[in-house]
Amino acid sequence: MAQGAPTVRPAALRRLANPNPRPTAHRRGYGRAWQRARIGFLQQHPLCTHCAQQGITRAATVVDHIQPHHGEAARFWDSDNWQALCHRCHSRKTASHDGGFGNPRQET
Repeated sequence: MAQGAPTVRPAALRRLANPNPRPTAHRRGYGRAWQRARIGFLQQHPLCTHCAQQGITRAATVVDHIQPHHGEAARFWDSDNWQALCHRCHSRKTASHDGGFGNPRQET
């Protein structure tokens, strides 16, 4: 059976449908201080940790929190809880641990 054109809702209606959107990156703690820390960490750890464990040399582009910080400042800034990942490995980790692609969210 044929379907019509997709329904397009104005932005105002989308906001009404989802009144509590995810806060901005800045509000979640990823402001200028984080950007400076991220750059420094990637300079010290230029290769993806997950790829290196498999014998693959790939540049890291993301600083990942090994254990989710859930907004807790001490855990957020604990560099022992950081790892350098490439975009591919970070996306894979996010999908498998944070409930992406229908996977259940893993609690820590």
